[in-house]
This record gives sequence, C-alpha cells and structure tokens, in this order.
Amino acid sequence: MPRVSDLQIRRADENDAGAIGAIYDEAIGQGMATFATGPHTEDERRGWLHGRAATAPVFVAVVDGRVLGWSAIAPFSHRSWYSGVGEYTVYVATDARSKGIGGMLLDHLIVEAPTFGYWKLVGMIFPENAAGLALAHGRGFAGVGVFRSHGRLQGDWRDISLVERHLEVT
Repeated sequence: MPRVSDLQIRRADENDAGAIGAIYDEAIGQGMATFATGPHTEDERRGWLHGRAATAPVFVAVVDGRVLGWSAIAPFSHRSWYSGVGEYTVYVATDARSKGIGGMLLDHLIVEAPTFGYWKLVGMIFPENAAGLALAHGRGFAGVGVFRSHGRLQGDWRDISLVERHLEVT
C-alpha cells in the first residue's frame, strides 16, 4: 500500500470512472453504505460523471496513480430554498480503509463546498455504518434524526441516520 502522506485529492475525470465504480460496488456488496445496486461499469460511471451539474462535484483521493477513494456533493433538493444544502458521500476502497483517507476526503468537501454554493452539508447514513457515523461526528456533523424504514435493501426495510453540518454557523 502506498503511503497516505503522498495522497492527493483532485477533481475526478472520466479516466477515474472505472475506479469510482469498483469502489462503489465494493461498498454495495458490503450492504452498509447505500441503497444502490450494481454493478457500476466504467461506461456507466463515465456517463454519471458527465451528467453531473456544475454544483455537484466529484473528487478522488489518489496515491501513485491509484484511486483509493472518492467523494461527492449533490444538491439536497431541487427546491430553490434548499439550493445551499448539499448531500455528501464518501467511499474508500476496502484495502485502503482505516488510514484516514475518508477523513481527508470529507475535510476536502467541507472546505470546497462553499465554492459550489453550499452553506450546509447533510449525510444519510445507515445506523449500522459505525465507521461512516464516526467519520461524520469526528468532522463536526451532528446527528439530527432517523428516517425509519426509509427504503428497502435486498427486501429489508432499512433506517437512515441523518447528520448535518452548517458551514457558516457554528
């Protein structure tokens, strides 16, 4: 494993599509991160990257040319009064976890979010995803509630824990 001290975070481009899809599919297979199902092919992820709005950036964490994780912000809602609220997501390759990469990606989102017009970030995390919740809480996100039986994953109803961090008001 390359040294994380050599990690660079940059905007994702179409050459990152395959790695982004593979990391996403790893998380999907573990059943702890998303309602999404796979597989996410390189072509599908390339289209996803191209289809994102200017206010919906995707970033990758790279060491020695290898994408070890990715993060993104997307508008929370299409309603204009929520235009400054973004939903964040962070995914790290299984073999690169517990090395601080997720924290670096989330720190980067927190710093970059205002440049894309966001004043608040929210996350929707499975309550069983202890690592995801610890990451959020460690970066100043507060738990604000739980959506009960919010969606089905493999036929089972799953709850979603909500976290938020206002970037202008402390």
